Amino acid sequence: MRPSLVPPAMLIKRKSIENEQAHRPASKKAAAADSRAEAPEARSRKPKYAPVTLSEMDGVRYLHFGTEWVQGAMRLRRPYWIELEYAQQMMAWMLFIDAPRHIVQLGLGTGALTKFCHKHFTESRVTAVELNPSVIRICADMFKLPPDDDRLTVLEMDALAYIAQAAADPGQIDVLQIDLYDATARGPVLDTPEFYADCAAALSPLGVATVNLFGDHPSFKRNVKAMRYAFDTVITLPEVHDGNVVALCFNTPPVLDFAELHEAAATILAETRMPARSWVNGIKSAWLDRA
Repeated sequence: MRPSLVPPAMLIKRKSIENEQAHRPASKKAAAADSRAEAPEARSRKPKYAPVTLSEMDGVRYLHFGTEWVQGAMRLRRPYWIELEYAQQMMAWMLFIDAPRHIVQLGLGTGALTKFCHKHFTESRVTAVELNPSVIRICADMFKLPPDDDRLTVLEMDALAYIAQAAADPGQIDVLQIDLYDATARGPVLDTPEFYADCAAALSPLGVATVNLFGDHPSFKRNVKAMRYAFDTVITLPEVHDGNVVALCFNTPPVLDFAELHEAAATILAETRMPARSWVNGIKSAWLDRA
């Protein structure tokens, strides 16, 4: 996730959960068991994660991966609200889908999208996929992520492996939200045509994927090209924050009746307070530019 920068002077770096775990004393028995169970070459293949750090400013708590780049945010007085504009745009699929069966989030961040979907789509299954176990823990401890229940599942898993498995049983996901960035914030960590082809296969025929891209980076054109290889239609919304561009990807060409979309936006605004009218305007602008 690469939404924006917080001024470095405001960044409050705290000891990361990973460092706490790494320096926690272990019993000799446990250490010996770990040594026997794991060969040196296997230990060297363990993923190395950037430290998870937090900052707070003006009533908003931010998640970082050891740098000033913001990986997610939560307003302390409104923990289930989606604070960042680009993350709000990731919900633009609501204009086209009323009652998704299954919503999947690749990359948990602060859990903003996951929490919002779990709260507002009470008949939907919600799955979040996150590789870094510390992010999952800190979401529960510091960002009000609710525990798993009969509708919510948070998986500690590689998004690439998850979507490959989902593609093998195609059409089971109605909404796919893709926000996969590492600490360097140099573009999505998964961006190949094959990855996006699996995403398209995992989606139902009328499903929608939303993808957070970095418009000011060479990865942007590469990702859009790969998405257009995989999906029938790709629409990019106007850039927000420090370069974020959200793309909407459709397996089936969307019906772009803008009068109806504005009616849908009014309903979304009334029910959730999400700025859906701006999504419609962004889609219309992108569509006219494309023509």
